[in-house]
Amino acid sequence: MAAADAAEIKLFGKWSFEDVEVTDISLEDYIAVKPKFAVYVPHTAGRYQKRRFRKAACPIVERLTNSIMMHGRNNGKKLMAVLVDAIINSGPREDATRIGSAGVVRRQAVDISPLRRVNQAIWLITTGAREAAFRNVKTIAECLADELINAAKGSSNSYAIKKKDELERVAKANR
Repeated sequence: MAAADAAEIKLFGKWSFEDVEVTDISLEDYIAVKPKFAVYVPHTAGRYQKRRFRKAACPIVERLTNSIMMHGRNNGKKLMAVLVDAIINSGPREDATRIGSAGVVRRQAVDISPLRRVNQAIWLITTGAREAAFRNVKTIAECLADELINAAKGSSNSYAIKKKDELERVAKANR
């Protein structure tokens, strides 16, 4: 039994990558939480920008860490599961783009690719944490933890969920 525990890679020696599942089938290939992508510390020094779509192979915790460069706190839930749920819930499925030429511009609803959904979800989560911490007594780490928890629950208290709903509402109006 001790050999099996020693072989398991845990993030910071605490959080396991086992039993973390991505419930959204379209994002499975773009959220890297499988044991294949397990790391002890989210700093692989990988060159994920050299080829197209290679950043999809970057561990999702490292992508969040690179985006915010801060850590959160543990509230008794599995860190990896909360992070994956937050990203799935806060990534918009539909957006509106500008189409037109010669001064006539109209908005058209378009589907968002899975990689952009993950990128936008991480960006919305980190932006929400930054804005919540700005001119506030709460630290950025506490605000990030609150944002992740609210986004994982799907709560409208989350900045990322509010922005996602707003983007999807605008896209629906422009169908």
